[in-house]
Amino acid sequence: MPKLGAHMSIAGSYDQAFYRGRQVGCEAIQVFTKQPNRWAAKAIAPAEAAAFLKAQEETGIGPVIAHDAYLINLASPEEALWVQSVDAFQVEIERADVLGIPYLVTHAGAHKGSGEEAGLRRIVEALDLVCARTPEARVTILLETTAGQGGYLCYRFEHLAWIIAHARCPGRLGVCFDTCHAFAAGYDLRTPETYAATMRHFDETVGLERLKAFHLNDALKGLGSRVDRHAHIGQGELGLAAFRSLLNDPRFRDHPMVLETHKGPEMEEDRMNLATLRGLMV
Repeated sequence: MPKLGAHMSIAGSYDQAFYRGRQVGCEAIQVFTKQPNRWAAKAIAPAEAAAFLKAQEETGIGPVIAHDAYLINLASPEEALWVQSVDAFQVEIERADVLGIPYLVTHAGAHKGSGEEAGLRRIVEALDLVCARTPEARVTILLETTAGQGGYLCYRFEHLAWIIAHARCPGRLGVCFDTCHAFAAGYDLRTPETYAATMRHFDETVGLERLKAFHLNDALKGLGSRVDRHAHIGQGELGLAAFRSLLNDPRFRDHPMVLETHKGPEMEEDRMNLATLRGLMV
């Protein structure tokens, strides 16, 4: 069965993400290893990393996914921002590695008017630099499928394939498939037939072996809207059938699948969404 979970806060201390995840019934979790809207971050102390690993062992939750900061834009045509983004992404890899996190998800970047081809080349250049600087890191970089809003790349499977084909470190690259983003980008998942067609297209362009993790989000807007707005499972334009197809696909039985839906202070929405997803598995 897939490892279901949600994005969990590290507020207070890194290890608290596991205990929060256990409260709502997570089998896998996603975390930020730093504030996602800031460049700077305090180094992770050895005691903090040890507590994180101990909490993972205690709770049995895993695998863990890290998500990079929202400020990073590896496709930026602005040299200063691009350099800052490359440096920050290197730090993200190093932080994930210190915590023993196997996957780092990234919204690789937006071309900001330079055009898709230029943006894709910029992403490849950035990945080549970061991989060269972190040769011993055990972290796999997961390029996330995007909705294509605001000039963001990787909203087409062909973008993902191009980046992987042209990068010097393809063995360190994979994909995180976001259901809301893919649907908003124009990939239909709502019926068994359209789900099969979308996954077949992914396999033919990128390869299913590159698909390492999923973000499970319903979509507030319709097919091809290019709008990145998440909804609770079964309460958006995707509907329950899409998630039923994915959750019961034997090709993904061991993959981590985490929610990024809105959560209140008591995380009741996570419990609700996880219960809904588990009810779809046969």
